[in-house]
This record gives sequence, structure tokens and C-alpha cells, in this order.
Amino acid sequence: MKTKTLIFLFVALFVFLSWSEGHSLCNTRNPLFRIERSKNENIVPYDACLLRNGNLSGSNPVDVYWILKTGKKGELNAVEKKYAYGIESNKKLGENRFRIVITALKDREIIIEKRSTDYKALVRINGEQSIIEKVYVKSEENFLGFPDIDYVDLFGRSLKTNQLVKERITPR
Repeated sequence: MKTKTLIFLFVALFVFLSWSEGHSLCNTRNPLFRIERSKNENIVPYDACLLRNGNLSGSNPVDVYWILKTGKKGELNAVEKKYAYGIESNKKLGENRFRIVITALKDREIIIEKRSTDYKALVRINGEQSIIEKVYVKSEENFLGFPDIDYVDLFGRSLKTNQLVKERITPR
């Protein structure tokens, strides 16, 4: 009986430590950019997930979630992750440098890297390498309640000139 109890406690402790390690990896966050929508005032922030030493988390470099118009934080559901706001892939490119692809913007690679003191998200906007600050999605709901995208606007700052840049993407 004591052996089974000890085994159970050991397994429970191992599971707890594994869970807490995986969920405490994001000790601090560095805001990268956000998605705003015409549908409502809720936004989807993308934050760099930092370890205690200030480095990007290797297993989860970007944290994505909802900030509801009430100010409360919410989690993305499975459909939102798979078809819209989730990160489809992330690949480590080097120390504190990752390439991510957002599900809804599959043709745009986003590079997360440290630039001076903060982490930034770099993407091509109108052909210029830029720091992305905001994405705006204009959509209308169809008769089934699903969004039909009218356009997506990318907003950022050119790395070369530090001037504001914008690009409108329209669905084909």
C-alpha cells in the first residue's frame, strides 16, 4: 500500500511540476502587435513570451489571446486558433529570433526578434521590411453567421525610414 501511495505521489508531483513549468514560461510579456476588427471592440494581442532571463520562450515565443471590450482577458477557442488568429507555425531562427505564421495571414512570415531593448514583429508591408503594430480586419457576417472578409489592413513602421506604412489586402 505504501509503495502505491509513494508512486502516486511521485507521479502527481511530476505532472504538477511539468504543468507548472509549461504554464509559467511566460514570466513577462512584451507587446508586439494586435488585431482589431470591424465586428466589435474586442482585440487579439500578440505578445512576446519572455522567460525570467529576458529571452524568448523556446516552446511558446508568442502568446495570443483576447482582450474583450470589458477589459477582461480571454482565451482563443479551437476554431479561432485553427482558422483565424492562431499561430500555424513557429520556427527558431537563432538566439531570441523566431519565424511565425498566423493562420489567417499564411503568405506573410513574421520574424520576432529583439531590437535594442524590446522585441518587435517584423513583416513586409508594401514591400518594405517593417515593424508591424496593428492589423485591422473589415468583415461582414454572411447568412450562416461566418465572417466574409472585405479587406485586411496592415499598419507598421518602415525599418529604413521609420515612417508609417500601410498595406491593404483584399481577398481573391
